[in-house]
Amino acid sequence: MYKFARDTWLVFARQMGLLLRNPVWVVVGLMQPLFFLILFGPLLKGIPGLGGSGAYKIFIPGLLIQLAIFGTLFVGFPLISELREGIIERMRVTPVSRFALLLGRTGTATVMLLFQGLMLVLLAIPFGLRVELGPLLLTLALLALIAVFCSSLSYGVALWLKSEDALAPLLNMVSLPVLLLAGILLPMRYGPKWLQSVSDYNPFKWAVDAARQLFAGHPGDASVWQALVIVGLLAAVVVTWAARSFAKAVR
Repeated sequence: MYKFARDTWLVFARQMGLLLRNPVWVVVGLMQPLFFLILFGPLLKGIPGLGGSGAYKIFIPGLLIQLAIFGTLFVGFPLISELREGIIERMRVTPVSRFALLLGRTGTATVMLLFQGLMLVLLAIPFGLRVELGPLLLTLALLALIAVFCSSLSYGVALWLKSEDALAPLLNMVSLPVLLLAGILLPMRYGPKWLQSVSDYNPFKWAVDAARQLFAGHPGDASVWQALVIVGLLAAVVVTWAARSFAKAVR
């Protein structure tokens, strides 16, 4: 256990060091939801049923889930470069745990996302957002699970495809319908019945509903634990698969 924790920390520290040497990506990843906050958010105040500053308790949770998906689903691209440059190949001669190779990387993606998410919430406060600390922490925990799920999926697919030209269109093709069916900008209850039924099969829709209940001050709502269980189980499955992909890549 000690060796596994040490290996994970070493990989995490290396990846975090690379990120801190080029922190522009942290800012770039925050720009899209920030544009939505500034340029789209004020429009929601005039929509019947949303109204006033309460609109941001619906809008900001959606932006946080959007940030979690886009901020971690594309982290697999640098891994392909490491494969091409032989860095992963050289790891064959090291005693580092193959599972730690994945968790150290997902840990970096998770920390970056939580920092970005917290910054987004703080920037939304002048617009009228109000959220209690407890529900905010639960929301961040949900974001962390999404980060582990999406980043592990990205790394696993990257190891499978081994090509940026194949990875980019695949992730874009998957991410767009997932985002639209999650009700990121507006709740799915405003859509037709058939669209609501389709969205029920989207795990991120459950995450968005849970985050909105948390920001509304309802941490005991059933959607909260349902989202945590659904995303947590998916993260566990994908982490196991991606870790095996790492093991095959470096054995």
